[in-house]
Amino acid sequence: MKKLLGSAIFLSWTWIFIVAAGAGSISPVNVDADGVALRGYDPVAYFTIGSPVKGQPELAHEWQGAEWRFSSPEHLAMFQENPAKYAPQYGGY
Repeated sequence: MKKLLGSAIFLSWTWIFIVAAGAGSISPVNVDADGVALRGYDPVAYFTIGSPVKGQPELAHEWQGAEWRFSSPEHLAMFQENPAKYAPQYGGY
């Protein structure tokens, strides 16, 4: 019985360390397989136009480990000035 309890405790601690080690690799922003946020949609357009607009790869900006795309140079500049204002809450999850 002691051996079984000892094994259970060992496995529990092993699981905790594995989960804790993996937690550090979670991105603060929801991204696709290519590292693009919002599936490539322009986050500023939601505020200025009021509807989703696809961003262009050539108008991209890296922020919080994600690539953010924009539909116009103006939207890119607005985001660069204050990304937290336009980024979705909770990383877009």
